[in-house]
Amino acid sequence: MHPSSEKRLELCRRPENRRPVMYQKWKDLLFVHWEFDPAVIQKTLPHGLTVDTFEGKAYLGVVPFFMCDIRPRCCPAIPGISNFLEMNVRTYVFDDRGTPGVWFYSLDANQRLVVRTARRFFHLPYFDATIRATKKDGISYECRRRNSIDSSCFEYRATGELERPTPDSLEFFLVERYLLFAHDRKRDKLYSGRVHHSPYPLRRVEFEIKQEAAIGQSGFDPPDRAPDHAVMSHGVDVDIFAIRALNSSANTSHP
Repeated sequence: MHPSSEKRLELCRRPENRRPVMYQKWKDLLFVHWEFDPAVIQKTLPHGLTVDTFEGKAYLGVVPFFMCDIRPRCCPAIPGISNFLEMNVRTYVFDDRGTPGVWFYSLDANQRLVVRTARRFFHLPYFDATIRATKKDGISYECRRRNSIDSSCFEYRATGELERPTPDSLEFFLVERYLLFAHDRKRDKLYSGRVHHSPYPLRRVEFEIKQEAAIGQSGFDPPDRAPDHAVMSHGVDVDIFAIRALNSSANTSHP
């Protein structure tokens, strides 16, 4: 069941009768996406998830950004832990009920405690990385995964505001995502987690990719062309809700 427009808009609303378990701020995000063959992406997904497409095209994205003021609901931010850098590789999927969300191939972070906590309790493919970022006229961002000689290097800066994307636009499809899927390989079980934030204030972006290693590290042939879509946002304040195991027909025999 392909996601309906109503289902996509429904996920933009705050979950009812649920309290956040964590608060985060996502700042200075660069979204770069390449078109990919849906069949190629589908082969990488666990049973129970289907690649989501826009006008028949699937997308693979790389998103470097700043994580700020990360804290559990009942605790203050902790210096040295609550602020770090993160970069993810992602695509877009839906489950057998037509619920759309994000599928992460990797999430590199320069905060070891976060990496271990997310792997253990959220079943997300976090990796230790050395990440450096500087801000001057724009942002210079370099990520190198632990035990790798290759790095991903981006330079980017906002050049102007964009109107809020309409639900039928590519920008909305790529950026306005409020649910993630995760997979516990040992138990072969799918999970989902909700987030909520105001719509991203999007900006046009001028950028240069000096090196890109993350897509290859995720098992794909690195693209030999510039991204098919790029946009930037200065960020949003985010409420994080508890991750939950999926209970569906697809997951009864193959969780």
